[in-house]
Amino acid sequence: MKFGIVGTGAVGGYFGGHLSKAGNDVLFLARGNHYEQMKKEGLKIESEKGDFVVQKSFTNDYQSFSDVDYVFICVKSIHTKEVAEALLPIIKPEAIILTLQNGVDNEEILVQYFGQERVLSVSTFIQASIAAPGVIKQSGSNPRLILGVLDQQAFHHVEKLVNLFTDAGVNAKISHEIVKIKWQKLLWNVAFNPLSAATETKVGEIMANEDLLKISQSMCQEAMTVADKLGISIENKIYEGIYQNSNIAGQHNTSMLQDKLNKKPMEIESICGYVVRKGKEVNSPTPVLETMYQLLKFIQSKYM
Repeated sequence: MKFGIVGTGAVGGYFGGHLSKAGNDVLFLARGNHYEQMKKEGLKIESEKGDFVVQKSFTNDYQSFSDVDYVFICVKSIHTKEVAEALLPIIKPEAIILTLQNGVDNEEILVQYFGQERVLSVSTFIQASIAAPGVIKQSGSNPRLILGVLDQQAFHHVEKLVNLFTDAGVNAKISHEIVKIKWQKLLWNVAFNPLSAATETKVGEIMANEDLLKISQSMCQEAMTVADKLGISIENKIYEGIYQNSNIAGQHNTSMLQDKLNKKPMEIESICGYVVRKGKEVNSPTPVLETMYQLLKFIQSKYM
């Protein structure tokens, strides 16, 4: 089996790196200085569990994915459609696609191109970033993966992948409610990502400030109501857990804040816009989240 990582950032680099370290055949796609550094020195993973370097194999060309069996989509959600269009004529008809991305809209896009039976959904839980070209740094709690299917025909792939990740030292589990799991993660992102990017604050600073915390909670509650009206019931304990456990990530710069500081496109549409649009569809107002959505679009327009 051959694995292909599309987007060797924090998520793709960390989890793909562990697969490679365990002896699996993994191909990493990256761009720019990050790619050039990996070609010279390899991909370095710095983590709580120990550091290691992956010395192969790296590419900046989609054509290299023609013989890949499992394709891990780890790019920002704004690039999902572009990546799907690039991969469709290249990869094998039987190749399986996994989305390890933020949001719950990537699955919808990928299914349009590859079919429901070929798309697996993965929820990632990791605090990591690109510390320097060719270097992924992980900190905080032990990273983990939750994998699930959109079509039961693909369930044997999930079982196989969970075993491979477990053998590679990664905490990986199966969920039969992966869409619900992805929504639960989206709630955390909705609660902290937009606000941290707009105010340039860490998660802990939001938790410690009464006014910011109220805004965060309002956005999270709005998203929960939208999910409920879409038929995805999320228990109140999940909401409570978001705030009870977020001090673990107190010093963490959210992914949207990292993108803003690096003058890169933020995942505004997948984390904010998607929920706002779904709210309109089901007649569930999202006034606080929509305000943040419009504000972030303006902020991004100033540097993009």
